[in-house]
Amino acid sequence: MGQNDIMSTAEDFADQFLRVTKQYLPHVARLCLISTFLEDGIRMWFQWSEQRDYIDGTWNCGYFLASIFVFINLFGQLSGCILVLSRNFVQYACFGLFGIIALQTIAYSILWDLKFLMRNLALGGGLLLLLAESRSEGKSMFAGVPTMWESSPKQYMQLGGRVLLVLMFMTLLHFDMNFFSILQNIVGTALIILVAIGFKTKLAALTLVIWLFGINIYFNAFWTVPAYKPMHDFLKYDFFQTMSVIGGLLLVVALGPGGVSMDEKKKEW
Repeated sequence: MGQNDIMSTAEDFADQFLRVTKQYLPHVARLCLISTFLEDGIRMWFQWSEQRDYIDGTWNCGYFLASIFVFINLFGQLSGCILVLSRNFVQYACFGLFGIIALQTIAYSILWDLKFLMRNLALGGGLLLLLAESRSEGKSMFAGVPTMWESSPKQYMQLGGRVLLVLMFMTLLHFDMNFFSILQNIVGTALIILVAIGFKTKLAALTLVIWLFGINIYFNAFWTVPAYKPMHDFLKYDFFQTMSVIGGLLLVVALGPGGVSMDEKKKEW
């Protein structure tokens, strides 16, 4: 079997998968995407005093402002998740969750940690794709805006979302000299580039979903670590952030790459 035959078979499998899961895939994608916000909002409730004390100790802002910070995170994330899952005011929910990401990036000094910053940006990419999906359903906040606002920005949202999702995989690259790490880096980088430029997008994104899900289950198995150990919370945070990026990739599979992509340009050729 030649290379073209293998590629055609793989693309046929991806198309068949999309046909079978078409009704359910967007719902699964949205649930995965908001999972990290849902988990973090619940954690704010159960760790209210610890989070408040951490913010107060880091910024010396006093208990009142620290409590306000925890409340904003708790209410903002849980209400945003409810709106996204119920398909009500999705665009407002996305903007609110963007604000939560920005707030946490500053409050927890993520801005100076390149790995966590890239993962937060990847999470933002997933929200951009969710925002694009809400526009595809014709639910615009600004009904009187000209048609160009409905199509062109949506395409660039999809492009920006795809590019930002790539940042998650850059944090997973290992610079070891063993064969498995080299192979993983080569294959992963190739798939990342395909998603970013929008070439064979659905197949590449679906392959990345499978790969990333396997890595997530293997490396971030927080359920194997006792809850009282700090590593439990770290792995749990990492696990749900990765699930959110998987949700973003599933939206790419469900929606396609958008107008600013090689897949769309090929149709014009």
